[in-house]
Amino acid sequence: MAQETTQVKTNTTNAGLWVIQVTLGAYLVYSGFSLFDAGMVPKFEEIGLGQWLRYATGVLEIAGGLGLLVPMLCGLAALGLSLVLLGATLTELFLVAKGGPVLPLVLFGVTVGLFLCRRDTVLALLAKVRS
Repeated sequence: MAQETTQVKTNTTNAGLWVIQVTLGAYLVYSGFSLFDAGMVPKFEEIGLGQWLRYATGVLEIAGGLGLLVPMLCGLAALGLSLVLLGATLTELFLVAKGGPVLPLVLFGVTVGLFLCRRDTVLALLAKVRS
């Protein structure tokens, strides 16, 4: 009976994580594509690192968002996205005059949580690469 209860909890947790991953992945793919819009040019001019950063961030968000949907890559995607979102949070705090760091900070927290929950996939991927 205890084993069945543990299995139900594991399945429920896994299902909940997949709901978060799909939702976050969809949002980040949308967000990544929105960075290719000309309306984002002034914000990245204000940042002062060039428009290449806008394109690179867009590609990373799209790739990471799609990576969240691949079971073998979801932990690695969450780790990569957490770094992108940490950069976005710091950029909004320190480089944008009227920055809004709350959304990237919340998304950063979610991706770190996903990474911690899916770190076994990163370890499995590393083991596969090493062999």
